[in-house]
Amino acid sequence: MSTVPWTDKENDLIVADYFAMLADDIAGHRYNKAEHRRALMPLLKDRSEGSVEFKHQNISAVLKGLGEDWIPGYKPAFNFQMTLVDAVARWLALNPAWLGRRSGAGAPTGLAEAAPIWIGPPPTLSNQPPPQELEQMLHIARIFDVAARDERNRTLGRAGEERVLAHERAALKSAGREDLARRVRWVSEEDGDGA
Repeated sequence: MSTVPWTDKENDLIVADYFAMLADDIAGHRYNKAEHRRALMPLLKDRSEGSVEFKHQNISAVLKGLGEDWIPGYKPAFNFQMTLVDAVARWLALNPAWLGRRSGAGAPTGLAEAAPIWIGPPPTLSNQPPPQELEQMLHIARIFDVAARDERNRTLGRAGEERVLAHERAALKSAGREDLARRVRWVSEEDGDGA
């Protein structure tokens, strides 16, 4: 296994390949991680298959730190070099639609069902990262606009609540219970989040 640090070019290549697999994963398309790794190996001179696999786990850790989706088959490994964070940042800068890909959906109307909601990995039991992750998470937070991510999350949450409300009302109407459909309330909107 090489102890030579990964170059920016190598990081850019593996990050782009990771996002290609992640896009397939999110879309529910089949892909083969081993084929992706074999295609990368000639481009990453003197890198072992194990180091490529571990770098994929590092990318998962960076994305987890950003609150983004990551490939479940690559468990996050947080002992990554900060140059990898820079490579992810470069990829995201070249692909700005990636971060906004979930915010473009409109609210569902009538009886039409919106596309299925993709549910990502479950949150950890703690809001604090383990101590060994703290330095990396703080570095990531300095690079990325955490406030914009939080706004996207709030927008997504509100869209989810609107979808559930529309679904429940439509289900009651289709069952002939217009009277009950009118009584469905959006509690967090009408009474506040603390209700």
